[in-house]
Amino acid sequence: MRNDMMLWPYGTPGIPDNLFTRLPGIPLSKREVRLLLISSLRMKPNSVLWDIGAGTGTVSIEVGLLCPSATIIALERDEEVANLIRSNCSRFSVQCVEVFEGTAPDCLQELKPKPDRVCLEGGRNAKDILKEVWEYLQPEGRIVATAANLESLYTLSEGLAQLQARNVEVVQSAVNRLETRGIHQTFAAVDPMFILSGEKL
Repeated sequence: MRNDMMLWPYGTPGIPDNLFTRLPGIPLSKREVRLLLISSLRMKPNSVLWDIGAGTGTVSIEVGLLCPSATIIALERDEEVANLIRSNCSRFSVQCVEVFEGTAPDCLQELKPKPDRVCLEGGRNAKDILKEVWEYLQPEGRIVATAANLESLYTLSEGLAQLQARNVEVVQSAVNRLETRGIHQTFAAVDPMFILSGEKL
């Protein structure tokens, strides 16, 4: 497909949120948070990425556009949400994303090939998933996880410490967007997000 016919014909990440098809109640990583996530992943052209709890599929799609030779597995437990990811992949002409329906950590053994990059976006059993996915993560691989509150931040930080992850970093996003409300323009805050990353020896 010619670049001028693509929905996002640019070589940089940062797709506006409103270009993605959405479902009510299904989370979407905001554009500015995605930029931090993607930079923290430090993808290589041929990386294998597991996107666990892929939601709308925004991270998988942005990475797929940046690294079309990569192997990306987007994991979602709900069939309707998995189909949403497939729809968004088609919408952006991304062909390197495989959508897998299953519940982590139980289904991780079914995912192939093993990853050198993992994106863990929330989840009730985040610590259990982190511990299990660590077993599959290749040596010198990276894992990036998000936390929306202090409890999740503590849980994931503790998990990375117990796994003896190296080069651990924690960043909190603080983003304000200009919005028009009536006749006035004002800045509205995007919900802050903690982004944790670490490497496996």
